[in-house]
Amino acid sequence: MSGHEHEHEAKKASIVVFSGDMDKVMAAFIIATTAAASGIDTTMFFTFWGLQAIKKKGATGKTFFQRMLSLFLKDINGIGPSKLNMGGIGRWMFKQMMKQHNVTPLPELRKMAVDMGVKLLACQMSMEVMGIRREDLIDEVSDVVGAATFIAEANKSHITLFI
Repeated sequence: MSGHEHEHEAKKASIVVFSGDMDKVMAAFIIATTAAASGIDTTMFFTFWGLQAIKKKGATGKTFFQRMLSLFLKDINGIGPSKLNMGGIGRWMFKQMMKQHNVTPLPELRKMAVDMGVKLLACQMSMEVMGIRREDLIDEVSDVVGAATFIAEANKSHITLFI
C-alpha cells in the first residue's frame, strides 16, 4: 500500500483492555473517547479482568471455581486502583480526588464512549473460562467475539494499544 492510499483510508484505533484496575480502565476510556473525538473509528476489546468494565453488577458463574472467581469480579463502579486500593479505601480516595479535579467518573466515561460510537467487544474465550454470560454484560456491548475478530480489527488499525 502506498502512502497516498493510506491517507484516504478511515483512521482506526484498536484497544485491548486486559486490566480490571480502575486507573488503567480509565486510561483506556480516555484514549478511546479522545480517539473517537478526533474522528478515529475506535474499537475496544475487553478480555479477562478487563471484562469488569463492561459487566453488570451481580454474581456470575456456573461451576464452583467460576462462582468463587465471581466474588472478585466487580462492575465498573466496584473496581479499584492498581496501587493503594487498601481494601476499597483507595477506590473511594481516587473517586474523591477525581471529583475535586472535575474528572469525568468512569461510568460516565464509558457512556460517552458508547455515545461517540466506540465499539465495545467482549472476549468470548475469557467469558467462557470465567463463567460470564452475554446477559451479564451491559447492553451497549456490540458483540462477543474471539481473538481472530479482534486481530482482523487491529490489522486495519493505525493505532493499537494493550492496556
